[in-house]
Amino acid sequence: MISHEPKIVFKYFDQITKIPRPSKKEGKIIAYLEEFAKEHNLEYRKDKVGNIVMKKPATKGMEDRKSIIMQSHMDMVCEKNSDVDFNFETDAIRTKIEDGWLKAEGTTLGADNGIGVAAQLAVLASDDIEHGPIEALFTVDEETGLTGAMNVESGFFDSEILLNLDSEDEGEMFIGCAGGMGTMAEYYYQPAYADPALTYIKITVNGLRGGHSGGDIHLGRGNAVKILARALYGLADEADFVLAGIQGGNLHNAIPREAHAVIGVEAGDREPVAAWINTFSSDIQNEYKVADPEVLVTATTTEKPEFCIDDDTSARLINALIACPHGVLGMSHTIEGLVETSNNLASVKMIETEEGYPVIYVETSQRSSVESAKRMAGDMVTAVFDLSGAYVSERDGYPGWEPDPDSEIMEIAKSTYNRLFGKDPKIMAIHAGLECGLFKEKYPHLDMLSFGPTMRDVHSPEERLEIKTVEMWWKHLLEILKEAPKKA
Repeated sequence: MISHEPKIVFKYFDQITKIPRPSKKEGKIIAYLEEFAKEHNLEYRKDKVGNIVMKKPATKGMEDRKSIIMQSHMDMVCEKNSDVDFNFETDAIRTKIEDGWLKAEGTTLGADNGIGVAAQLAVLASDDIEHGPIEALFTVDEETGLTGAMNVESGFFDSEILLNLDSEDEGEMFIGCAGGMGTMAEYYYQPAYADPALTYIKITVNGLRGGHSGGDIHLGRGNAVKILARALYGLADEADFVLAGIQGGNLHNAIPREAHAVIGVEAGDREPVAAWINTFSSDIQNEYKVADPEVLVTATTTEKPEFCIDDDTSARLINALIACPHGVLGMSHTIEGLVETSNNLASVKMIETEEGYPVIYVETSQRSSVESAKRMAGDMVTAVFDLSGAYVSERDGYPGWEPDPDSEIMEIAKSTYNRLFGKDPKIMAIHAGLECGLFKEKYPHLDMLSFGPTMRDVHSPEERLEIKTVEMWWKHLLEILKEAPKKA
């Protein structure tokens, strides 16, 4: 049992850590929440995907306040160290405290977003908290697809104000987030047998930091796919070559750290190509000497591949990779320093279709806190690949949450925080996705705020929760509920 303050929050968090709740396998936590609602005589509903909403009437004298809905997601990311024997579908998280931080033994802790769920339950179970009408929404499958939030239907809850309890820095309050979508390009080609008379060279880009395509896109770090495309594009002026292979990047939401290509050149061009790549590498290192100082571009002789890509497809692909935008496309005019719109040239891969046809597959990811700007970014990428003759498709996106500088709940949160702690909170927006954007799409009237205690290294076995910030966050949550605005 975790004995720190606030005891009621840690009581419920301790219970939650004992309940397996991987994404898409939330049956046990759903059953726990339903039993909680029955035990506390709370009205509740469950929808077709497993989302649950509970309702609690206002305390005496607060009936004239606007209803507030608190929201967290049930599921957790399940990661463990390779030497840890643990089954996330059956085992309870083993917690420990180190230097003021709550951690798990070799696994993710699940404070993301279990601590939010625990705070909601603590409010619902308490009889000494002042509040107007309140609701509590618990969503499923946030971590792997936002499935719960996407399937929340209009009319599932009634509140005018939503408090998302899924942020990770105490004292920072979020009033906006980016929406996202994906644009993919496919190049179908007829492979030709590689010419044994050519010398084959592997060009490699590595040493980059990479990072999250939302949180790190503004840092100006190198994109391995983009740098590789630049190398191939520039090299075409120095020597004739055939492109035999290309690969770079992995996840749509990660800036690619590594990429490589295999080219075939005449034997006499081997040394000039290597010299040109050395010069190019020096130029790239100079460009990224601050943002990505370990970047390296190398050329090494490699074995003859079996096949090569035809010249027409190679040229169209390289031109498109050069032309495809990457990085920040626009900054917010509402929140100083916030990236509004961006594109991530995420990956290029050589794959086969189910029918066995070879395909070069390029994936990109667009983000924006303004829906029309997100669409513009997607159109920009689509146009580039359309012009290059690729087959272009889109992945279903999710909406952004455009910051509202006149938010009523933001002003209440600011004033109560200052009164409690004698300092102003940071009012921010993030260039990443929160469930709030999906709620706003279906409930456009919602006034929303996202905040939480301090967590670090979430989604990894090093995930930890700073205990002292939980009490600060809890006190602030209660003060916001107490100061809920009156109905119009």
